[in-house]
Amino acid sequence: MWISDVTLVLPDRAVSRASLRIADGKIAELVERPVPGGITGPDLTVYPGFIDMHGDMIELELEPRARVDFPMEVALASLDARLAAAGVTTAYAAVSFSRGARDGERRSYAHTSQVIRQLHAMRETCRVDHRIHARFDITFDNAVGVLEQLLDDEQVDLVSLMDHTPGQGQYRNLEVHVKNKAAHHGISETEARQMVANTIALRSRPQEILMGNIRAVSKMCADHGVSLASHDDDTVSKAHLMADMGARIAEFPVTMEAAKAAVDKGMMTAMGAPNAMRGQSYSGNLSARVLHAAGLLHILASDYHPGAMLAAVHALAPSDPDGLAGAVRLVSVNPARALGLSDRGTLAIGKRADLFVTDARGRVALTLCGGQVVYHNGTLDLAASKSRAFAEAVG
Repeated sequence: MWISDVTLVLPDRAVSRASLRIADGKIAELVERPVPGGITGPDLTVYPGFIDMHGDMIELELEPRARVDFPMEVALASLDARLAAAGVTTAYAAVSFSRGARDGERRSYAHTSQVIRQLHAMRETCRVDHRIHARFDITFDNAVGVLEQLLDDEQVDLVSLMDHTPGQGQYRNLEVHVKNKAAHHGISETEARQMVANTIALRSRPQEILMGNIRAVSKMCADHGVSLASHDDDTVSKAHLMADMGARIAEFPVTMEAAKAAVDKGMMTAMGAPNAMRGQSYSGNLSARVLHAAGLLHILASDYHPGAMLAAVHALAPSDPDGLAGAVRLVSVNPARALGLSDRGTLAIGKRADLFVTDARGRVALTLCGGQVVYHNGTLDLAASKSRAFAEAVG
């Protein structure tokens, strides 16, 4: 299959009027000229398939409204289609073990472990390559054993350590957190402040217990060769601690100081695409654009909206030193390197044919995963590429 006379977004530059050939699920040829036949059209651009290391969407698909549970078959099929239509070809579904959740609730250790096993069992039926990102709340020591069993059973591909206790991390600004709670729940700020105080009391744990949980999870990840990420680092000391514990990725650093400290310790930073697209954090924390301008941003993740990834790339491209190619590295080459995915992340000969094509208006028109069409909006002539392939086979 040829995709011809298009702009190819390579790791270091974008090449216009170029062509790409796919065979046996891989990129077989790249030429900097048009090729007769194949998939073509005016002003088409080919991107490497996006690698999304942190997407919270599966939890929302499973429980679209409070106490409304959907079957995994329905939830995963819906998310899978959304990801393919957004150009995401490798997706790490982020599911959480959270202290305070009761058995059967979305983030209880029993429910989360069941979700992980269901996701793992169904991934072969999906359009895109789904992987599992287990988010471990360090205040939730009951889940340590459950996570260890999941790692032993090779059910988890990435682990992040988080602490969502208000007053630090993502929720370090308590007043902003109270206002957001009040708006989300439709209650007064007085009621929200009491809710936050109750959460702090529930989640508070002795420091030695927290450190024990961090060490236990860090060792498990190292023993199983699974990447470890920190989450919402807000101080230099926290970033240093997580790096010393073996974390490779600093997810959503809250302050510039913490982000710089993480990078100085050899970690790669990851921020949410919605943050970069909008130009600000919804919780008033560090802006992805500010981090990018400082040269300290390495990865963009969907966070809660896969459609924001391409929009975020376009928002950052004008200010990136390497233009579009540099912005695309944030969702392709860089996450592949951070997660140990050596077979994908770039348009290069021998790599998996994970890619997508945008039209003249910048909309995703076609997505391929492993060389297979997993999304097509109907605007491209796919028959042309098939007829050329047949002619080459017989002639």
